[in-house]
Amino acid sequence: MYELMVIIDHKEVFIIIEKTEQVKILVEALQFIKKFSGKTIIIKYGGSAMKNAELKKTFVEDIAFMNLVGINVIVVHGGGHSINKMLKKLSIEPKFFNGLRITDEETMEVVEMVLAGSVNKGIVNDIQLQGVDALGLCGKDGDLLDAKKKIIEGKDLGFVGEVINVKTSLLKDILKNSIIPVIAPIGKDNLGNTYNINADDVASAISKSLNAEKLVFLTDVSGVFSNINDHTTLISEMNVDQALSYIGDGIITNGMIPKVKCCVEAIQNGVNTVHIIDGRVEHSLLLEIFTPHGIGTMFIK
Repeated sequence: MYELMVIIDHKEVFIIIEKTEQVKILVEALQFIKKFSGKTIIIKYGGSAMKNAELKKTFVEDIAFMNLVGINVIVVHGGGHSINKMLKKLSIEPKFFNGLRITDEETMEVVEMVLAGSVNKGIVNDIQLQGVDALGLCGKDGDLLDAKKKIIEGKDLGFVGEVINVKTSLLKDILKNSIIPVIAPIGKDNLGNTYNINADDVASAISKSLNAEKLVFLTDVSGVFSNINDHTTLISEMNVDQALSYIGDGIITNGMIPKVKCCVEAIQNGVNTVHIIDGRVEHSLLLEIFTPHGIGTMFIK
C-alpha cells in the first residue's frame, strides 16, 4: 500500500493507493494538476454524455475531481434531446434550419422550461451528489448573458439569439467560492425578450470573456480526422492556420465546420487551448486534461 501526498492550495491531500501502476498514473497526473490548478476551464456538455446513465456518472465524477484539485470549472450544457421529448408530449412539431431550432414563442417557452428547469437542475443535483457545490443558472439570471436576435442567411428563426456580452463579474464571484456554475444557453435582450442560443456559442463566448485556459467540447466524435473514413488519422493537435486550411480544402466538412470555426474563434480571442473530445468515452475529460497525449483534438495558436 502506498500513500501519496498532494499539496493543493496549501492544503495537504492524502491519496491511498495499492498498486505501483496506479502510483505512476497519479504522479503523471500531478504535473497537470499543478499546471491547471487555479485556472479556468469551460466545458460544453452535450451529446451522448447527457443521455447515457453511466456516461453522466463519469462526467460528474470528472467535474468533481477537477473542482477538488483547484480548477475553476464552468459547465455550459445543451439538451436538444430533452426539448424534443417535451415538444412531442405537447404535440408541437420541431422545425430546424441549418441545424438550428426554429423557435417561435410557444417553442421558446418549452425550451426555457426544459433547459433552465429540469435539465439544468438535474446536472446541478448530479454534481452535488459528488460532494462539491454547483449553482444552476441561465443567461437571464443576474443579467449573465446579453443577447440579440440571430439572423441566419437572411432567415429569421424566431427567438434564436447570439451572445453580445457576458457578465464576467458574476461568474468570477461564483468561482471564488469554489462553486461550479452550470449554465443553460438562454439569454435576453434589453427589452426582456428571451432567446434560445446555441450552447457551443455560449461556451465559446464565456471562454473568450474570461480568457479561459481551456474550452472543451464534449461531442459524439473522437475529434478531427485527416481522413474521415479512417479513424487512425485522428489529429491530436492543430493550429489555427491548419484548421482553416482543412476547412478550405474540404477535409473538415458538414457539422464539424461550425464547431471547428468556434474553436478557431476562441483561440483568436484569448483562450489558450480548445479541445474537441469524445464524450462517449468514460472519463474523457480526465483523459484529455490530465494525460500527456489526451484522446481528442487540441487546437492551439
